[in-house]
Amino acid sequence: MNMDMMDESFILIGVEGECREDILARMAGNLVEHGVVKESYVAAIIERERAYPTGLPTKACSVAIPHTDIEHVNRKAISIGVLKQPVDFVIMGEEEETTPVELVFMLAMDQKHSQLKLLTRLMMIIQNEELLTALSQETSRANIKEIMNAKLQPETQGGSLL
Repeated sequence: MNMDMMDESFILIGVEGECREDILARMAGNLVEHGVVKESYVAAIIERERAYPTGLPTKACSVAIPHTDIEHVNRKAISIGVLKQPVDFVIMGEEEETTPVELVFMLAMDQKHSQLKLLTRLMMIIQNEELLTALSQETSRANIKEIMNAKLQPETQGGSLL
């Protein structure tokens, strides 16, 4: 994985918000501040989450994987939000059912094929109960970055995942 995709400044611990829009705006705003995404990304990610929910209930803790179209992105990045309190996100593929999300993996992808590869890797992480629990309880940005970089590395030496 491209190591500057997950800068420690993109990892937010103790994120607070009343609703999913608050969480998304806070995380997306952080990416705007770092020049990773365009101003339009904030509204686009909130709107896409309304149209195509990304909440995923898991045995360990619920997660969300918000993302939006590549035209709102300046360069690839992953932002991780560890929420102070769970916030309800609509479940992927559902219209109204929600799940109390504790971890948000916000994707800023500048190429469609990269997004698919990354989503595949993230699904492997999301299916690992121990790993999700560890991430949701972690208080160190450096540790989260280290864990994620190790887990998102391609299995083979054939080049970078992203």
